[in-house]
Amino acid sequence: MNFETILFETVNNIAFIRLNRPDRLNALNQKMINEMGQVMDAIAEDESIGAVIITGNERLFGAGADIKEIKGLNSPVAVHAFFRTSEGMFSKIENLNKPTIAAVCGPALGGGCELALACDIRIAAENALFGQPEIKIGVIPAGGGTQRLPRLVGIGRAKELLYSGDPIDAVEAFRIGLVNKVTSVEQLLPEAKKMAQKFVERPAFALKMLKSAINQGINMDLRSALSYEMRCFEILFSTEDQKEGMSAFVEKRQAAFKGK
Repeated sequence: MNFETILFETVNNIAFIRLNRPDRLNALNQKMINEMGQVMDAIAEDESIGAVIITGNERLFGAGADIKEIKGLNSPVAVHAFFRTSEGMFSKIENLNKPTIAAVCGPALGGGCELALACDIRIAAENALFGQPEIKIGVIPAGGGTQRLPRLVGIGRAKELLYSGDPIDAVEAFRIGLVNKVTSVEQLLPEAKKMAQKFVERPAFALKMLKSAINQGINMDLRSALSYEMRCFEILFSTEDQKEGMSAFVEKRQAAFKGK
C-alpha cells in the first residue's frame, strides 16, 4: 500500500507505520488522518498481522495538528467535521483488534501526543517530549487528550499538563505512567520490535478478547465489567488455541498457536 503522508510495511507479522511529513513536522492534516484510517482498516482485516508499531523519525514523532489547515476552518460545522474524522481515526487505533505500540522519538505534542495515547503501549526514546499545548493557542485538545490522558495518568496530573500546556520529558512521562519504557534513541525501534514480536507469538484471538475486556470494561461499572470479562473467558473455550494452550501446559511442551 502506498501513501503520501505515511510509510507502511509489514515485517515478520508486525506492521510498521511511520509518520512521513518531515517538511511539516509530521503534523496531522486531513490527508494523514484519512490515510491512517485507511491503513488501520487494512490491518484490522489482515490476519497475518499480529501487532502494530507507530513511529516517526529519530528527531520527531509528531508536532500536533496542522494549525495552518485548521486555522482555515471557518465555522463550527467545518471544525466538527474535521475533528470527527480525526477522533474516528484515533478510535480505530484504540479499538484495533491487535496490540499497538507507539515508539516515540522527539516531540509528541498535541495531536501527536493524542496519537500515542490512542495506542496500547508507549515506548519513549530519551529525547522524547510529551504535551498537550492547545491551551496556549486558545483551544483544548479535541482528539481524545482530555479523556485518554486522565484515564492513563490520573485526573490531577492530567489537569496540570492540560492547564499549563507545558511538555514533559521521557523520564517524567515514565514516572507518571504515561509511557511504559524509556530507551536510548538507538534502541527505541529494537525494543519496540522485541515487544511486538512477543505479542505476535501469543494466541491472536485471546489477545483480541483480552483487549476488548480491558477497553470495554474500563467504561462499565465493576459488576458489569466482571460479567463481560467472564463472557470473554467463556468464548475462548470455543477456540483451538485454548485447547492447544492448556494441553501444552499439562504436557509441559511449547504451545503451537494458530490464531483460531
